[in-house]
Amino acid sequence: MRSGAVQPEAASRLLELGSAPTSTGATQQTLTRAGTASRSPTARMVRSMMRDRTAILGCILFAGILAVALLAPAIAPHDPTQIQMKVRFQSPSFTYLLGTDELGRDLLSRLMYGARVSMTVGAVSVAVAATVGTVLGLVAGYVGGWVDTVIMRIMDGLLAFPAIILALAIITALGTSLTNVMIAIGIVSIPSFARITRGSVLSLREREFVEAARACGATLGYLIFRTVLPNTISPILVQLTVGFADAILTEAALSFLGLGVPPPTPSWGSMLETGRRYLTQTAWYSTTAGAAVFLAVLSLNLIGDGLRDALDPRLQNRRVRA
Repeated sequence: MRSGAVQPEAASRLLELGSAPTSTGATQQTLTRAGTASRSPTARMVRSMMRDRTAILGCILFAGILAVALLAPAIAPHDPTQIQMKVRFQSPSFTYLLGTDELGRDLLSRLMYGARVSMTVGAVSVAVAATVGTVLGLVAGYVGGWVDTVIMRIMDGLLAFPAIILALAIITALGTSLTNVMIAIGIVSIPSFARITRGSVLSLREREFVEAARACGATLGYLIFRTVLPNTISPILVQLTVGFADAILTEAALSFLGLGVPPPTPSWGSMLETGRRYLTQTAWYSTTAGAAVFLAVLSLNLIGDGLRDALDPRLQNRRVRA
């Protein structure tokens, strides 16, 4: 009787063993999906951007421009401020690869040093705008009330002026210098970061994890900077690339109008303005400076598009389903 009772159990075990490969395969797929879901956000972002060819192109372009800016003193073939009237308006040659300007200065060397100015202005002004704008947006969005009203009305007042007009007014008041250019562009860019951060905070401050931290007795500073801020990084990162590109364009515009970096410091905007006056004599003068601005802004826009796609949860879900 006992052996007869054991046989059905043995048969059921054999059936389970026979179906084990299928269940194991399903388990492996589940573990793979779980491993993908548990991968760090940074790793997912990098992997997603590595699949985006335009983002890779933007990274390569920006890395090349940044490398030229950093290594300009070592790789520039000539002194960018040395005047040589005997070789003014030289056409491109082996000695002067991009020719010379109206004062006989090497255009390639001036482009390289101009990249240093553009990268410095972009990095510093965006850092200032992102720091101040993010803090203001966090406080306005989380605290609310009259604090939110006051901060956002100030931001609306800054946005009421066109960016270039406001930057011109600040430069006129402070004077023309590299430091003042960075301050002006930083002030102009603050409202964009503040509004983006505030919008993210408004959608997060009533979420369960914020309520849980508040119920545990977390301080206001902890709630804002340790609980809410990490969840608003995605739109801020995308805005950083957009703000960097805008800073390069604004600096070039200010230098083009004569209110940017004072001469003889090389600047892409001042090269564009000077080249415009001698366009019939040296077409390559303004063309090379314009191409430099175009490539720098294009690279940052491509990186921004790649970041936006990599950090968008809806696009990530579509890719996982596919």
